[in-house]
Amino acid sequence: MIQMLQQLLYGCFLFVGCSISYQANGQTQWTLKTDEDGIQLYTKTVPASPYKALKTVCTLQTSLSSVAAVLLDAAHSKEWVYGTSSSRLLKQESPSVVFFYAEMGMPWPVTNRDFIVKISLTQDPVSKSITVLAENQPDYLPEKKKLIRIRNSSGKWLIDPLPNGRVRVEYQLYVDPGGNVPAALVNLFSGKGPIESFRNLRKMVARKEYANAVVPFVQN
Repeated sequence: MIQMLQQLLYGCFLFVGCSISYQANGQTQWTLKTDEDGIQLYTKTVPASPYKALKTVCTLQTSLSSVAAVLLDAAHSKEWVYGTSSSRLLKQESPSVVFFYAEMGMPWPVTNRDFIVKISLTQDPVSKSITVLAENQPDYLPEKKKLIRIRNSSGKWLIDPLPNGRVRVEYQLYVDPGGNVPAALVNLFSGKGPIESFRNLRKMVARKEYANAVVPFVQN
């Protein structure tokens, strides 16, 4: 049960964020924890925190627009983000900025978590690299009874074009799940959640609606 809990915690928080200049970007180095099915998972110690930061990296045979379309399609994130039990779009602020809500199911007796996040996508006009920032919005909606709202986290996506129709996708994440979840156990069993989410992402970008997606503000 503990391993399942950890996998859910790190698998389903792929969008949660608050400040990208977070502590995990300090002097400590990333350590490769898992290299499986073309997906690399790294960990890093975060100063003054019992929880480790994670970085997941893979290369996909797809376009920048396809990846952007998946990340902006908040209503369908539950189809690929590991452990997400429900998700819905709250607000489309602009074509490249969305707010959405998601809930994660946890194994009994751990309380389910939820989060509200603002996703903002920008692209460098020269390199064509895309940055997707996830800003945590914990007070956007009132908290629900019987759920723990995620309040302390940070993360970002980096999507870089490569030759021959490929893209490099990197996601960095730090999250404090809140509640009574032992940090030592969460850190000890990290692994499956991020790997499974990136496997699912690989499948999502191959689906017709995303493979053929045209995102007007993205240059491929």
